[in-house]
Amino acid sequence: MSPVFSDVFTEMAVLLLMAAVIGAIGVRLRQPLIVAFIAVGILVGPSVLGWVSADDQVDLLAKLGIALLLFVVGLKLDLHIIRTMGPVALATGLGQVIFTSVVGYFIAIALGMPPVTAIYVAVALTFSSTIIIVKLLSDKREVDTLHGRIAIGFLIVQDIVVVLVMIGLTALAQAGDAAGLGREAIEVLVKGGLFIVAIGLLMRYVLTPLLHQLAKSPELLVLFAIAWAVALGAVGAHLGFSKEVGAFLAGVSLASTPYREAIGSRLVSLRDFLLLFFFIDLGAGLELAVLGAQVVPAILLSLFVLIGNPLIVMIILGAMGYRKRTGFLAGLAVAQISEFSLILGALGLSLGHIDVDTMGLITLVGLITISASTYMILYSHPLYEKMSPWLGVFERKRANREEARGLIEDESGVDVILFGIGRFGSGIARELRQRGHRVLGVDFDPDLVRRYEGDGYTVRYGDAEDPEFLASLPLGQVRWILSSVREMPVNLALLHGLRDQGYSGRVAVTAHSFQNAEQLTNSGADHVLMPYADAAAEAVDKLFGQVK
Repeated sequence: MSPVFSDVFTEMAVLLLMAAVIGAIGVRLRQPLIVAFIAVGILVGPSVLGWVSADDQVDLLAKLGIALLLFVVGLKLDLHIIRTMGPVALATGLGQVIFTSVVGYFIAIALGMPPVTAIYVAVALTFSSTIIIVKLLSDKREVDTLHGRIAIGFLIVQDIVVVLVMIGLTALAQAGDAAGLGREAIEVLVKGGLFIVAIGLLMRYVLTPLLHQLAKSPELLVLFAIAWAVALGAVGAHLGFSKEVGAFLAGVSLASTPYREAIGSRLVSLRDFLLLFFFIDLGAGLELAVLGAQVVPAILLSLFVLIGNPLIVMIILGAMGYRKRTGFLAGLAVAQISEFSLILGALGLSLGHIDVDTMGLITLVGLITISASTYMILYSHPLYEKMSPWLGVFERKRANREEARGLIEDESGVDVILFGIGRFGSGIARELRQRGHRVLGVDFDPDLVRRYEGDGYTVRYGDAEDPEFLASLPLGQVRWILSSVREMPVNLALLHGLRDQGYSGRVAVTAHSFQNAEQLTNSGADHVLMPYADAAAEAVDKLFGQVK
């Protein structure tokens, strides 16, 4: 860091205090923390106060945060999920990359850029930020939803493509001809193949028994997980890929072990803390002095990214048989450019392919699209409700990809619809079946849907907040609709949607506090379940019954 303060510790303390204060102001103003932390970065960066530069300790902490984020993502993507999401991720990821590159190139040419500069700008517009999207989806608990998994899948495809692009540009600059580039490409493929084979062998013969031993000490297990993520990130960077790819593969290598949930839950707080430095570092890297002349082209290119990228994703997913809601929510994940775009621009600047003004343009587009898309994703469900009437063109008459996930044709005689078939909901479903009720389960986790279908339950994939989905349910024949989901926005949306559909039966929802229970009752719930309070009351009844 710069010598503004007497020592590094004091500078870091001031930086954290500023982040806490500005973050609190952002929360008070109902603004996303990501935007607040980027603002902190701009304030302490070289353009304003000059406390942070791209080469200081903040950059190292930011890289550790990125590695842990991708590691945690890898933990959630076991090999089964990769196989099932592979085709849609590949089609959507490559389709969006091709569309944005081609259209973005012609827009850049129309703005008067030379061909080489236009290529860099077009490619920079192509890639979306896995880091930001995963953080937002995690905060909204949507990583395990269908649209969340699709989004993460095609973002990973994008990450692989951008790594190949950067490797190719570096190789071309070094080789100077096509033959040299070909040799570099073959070398990368060989290294990548050997890297994956080595990880596979470790998964098969080493990692699981090693984790069994380390799990005797939870602290040692977490320490190993962090070391493993950072080590494979370093290996990935050394082999010419990126630390993100290496850290992601480290997570995938542990995803099939029985300890992935324990590791992931313990790393969440550390990941969030370190990601603070990534967003500060991102803001600190913005050079405001060169941005003034680029405002108009930046706005035009930002509109293309914010509107055009989601449109192509919705078109592809609609053609593949997914609902318009799934396409819309997944499409919002590509409505910004990535930190990789800034890295790509910096690479082009160092190679002499683009100038400082072009780098400033890419940076300004990044700031606009990252800020705007953050709000779009945070408020994705209200946005969908407003835009839903105009999105029918992106959906087939029969969205077979999602309807195939539930036993829709076997719903005659259902008298209870249960939203949420996790730990609490599955217990409710089991008790209802034992007492002679016919239950239709609904969940937005594809793995849970598949599991309970295998156990003989009638199950649908669906979202309680989706009004179109509610309209497709057999509401006229059921006596009760139950929700085991404890998130207030979900239950309020469910009550509102059922009222709009004219449902005349009874509704029971779940809450985690008496204040929420009162609000749900006022919103039309006939009964509110409070698992912990209800279990405590039943336990006391049993204890006093035994005493008597």
